[in-house]
Amino acid sequence: MAMTDPLGDMLTRIRNGQMRRKSVVNVPASNMRGRVLDVLKSEGFIRAYERQEDANNKPEFEVQLKYHEGEPVIRTIARVSKPGRRVYSSVKELPRVSNGLGILIVSTPKGVMSDNDARAANVGGEVLCSVL
Repeated sequence: MAMTDPLGDMLTRIRNGQMRRKSVVNVPASNMRGRVLDVLKSEGFIRAYERQEDANNKPEFEVQLKYHEGEPVIRTIARVSKPGRRVYSSVKELPRVSNGLGILIVSTPKGVMSDNDARAANVGGEVLCSVL
C-alpha cells in the first residue's frame, strides 16, 4: 500500500522514537524530508541527521534525537497541512507557536524554512508542521 503522507510518517517516527527514549530513528529519505530535517537541525531540535543506504539499497535518513536533562527537546511535533486539507498562510497571517517558543516549518517559494526566517524573507506559503 502506498504511503499518502510521507512527511507525517517522518514526524510520527520522531515522536515515537522520543517516547521510547531512542537516540537514533531511521526514516526513508526524500528531498522534502531532508529540507524539514535541515530546519529542525538549524533550530536545535535534533542533533544531526545523515543519509544512508538500508539493506535493500534504499536511501534513508538516520536522525539523531536530542535530549536535555533526560527529557526530549521536542515536546510536541504536529502536522498542520495534511493531504486532505492544505493550510496556506501569508507572511502577515503566520501564527506564532506558544508566543514564539516553538516554530512553524513553512514551505515557501524560496524553500522550506522556519516561520521566523519566512517573516524575515517576507514570504508566506504552506504551513507544514509546528514544533514546540
